[in-house]
Amino acid sequence: MGRRIACVGAVVRARDGRLLVVRRGREPARGTWSLPGGRVEAGETDPQAVAREVREETGLIVEVGGHVGTVERDAGSGDVYVIRDYAARAADGAEPTAGDDADDARWVTEDELRSLTTSPELVETLESWGLLRPPG
Repeated sequence: MGRRIACVGAVVRARDGRLLVVRRGREPARGTWSLPGGRVEAGETDPQAVAREVREETGLIVEVGGHVGTVERDAGSGDVYVIRDYAARAADGAEPTAGDDADDARWVTEDELRSLTTSPELVETLESWGLLRPPG
């Protein structure tokens, strides 16, 4: 049995409803669009990790809200990423700039998100949590 690796993700919405996404610069899922996030460091709370990861990957400072859902993803070698996602909000008018392990960062509408190549099951998971409206 492998390790369970604590991770966080951020569902950051702009006031106009657009969602913050990053294009992953590293594995897993390199080159796909996903939510900002990463591993929780020793001594960090989940909200601290969310704020740090968003700042490192997009340059944005966010206010972290409540937990919205948890997913588990294969990390290889029998390990599992346990990703706890949290709602967050950036300051009005803030524009992301890619940094750390993100190749790009941008605000997208729900329709734009559906047109991107995203990390596995991202859209379906956000829909199942009630965070994206059903298509059509």
